[in-house]
Amino acid sequence: MAGGAYGIDAAAHRAALATGGQTLAVMVGGLDRLYPSGNRELLARVGDLGLLASEMPPGSAPTKWRFLARNRILGALSGATVVVEAGYRSSSLNVAARATQLGRPVGAVPGPVTSAASSGTHRLLREGIASLITDATDVTALLDSPAGGGGQAFARESGITPSAHREGRAL
Repeated sequence: MAGGAYGIDAAAHRAALATGGQTLAVMVGGLDRLYPSGNRELLARVGDLGLLASEMPPGSAPTKWRFLARNRILGALSGATVVVEAGYRSSSLNVAARATQLGRPVGAVPGPVTSAASSGTHRLLREGIASLITDATDVTALLDSPAGGGGQAFARESGITPSAHREGRAL
């Protein structure tokens, strides 16, 4: 499951489809407005062979606040969230914060320490929010174990506090 975006999201959907697996794309707008448009063909295939989901009514356009609202759904639907090479301010970190807030385990696949595209995953690991993912068995172990409690400080820093969640405020 992913959001259908360019990069890691699209690669995850393609890999699931190529291996005969199942995939779910959570859309940021209405199901009739597949976004990003450059992934329209891929997302249509996900809809044919997997599932497209959205909490937005048909015709709804993608907006900045809808991306953040969608992250709540991504965090909630997964048994575990695995973040792959995210920058320091990547929206993937918001998904990780949402998952942590909901008691879901988080894993991270970091890249080189010299890469800005890895600073977010390194942050998740450094702050004890995520477990290191090196292969598929690590993901299985993540699914089989309870979420760690180290994510509360990260959730607060990300602006996702328990009170904000209860009051329904999005970032």
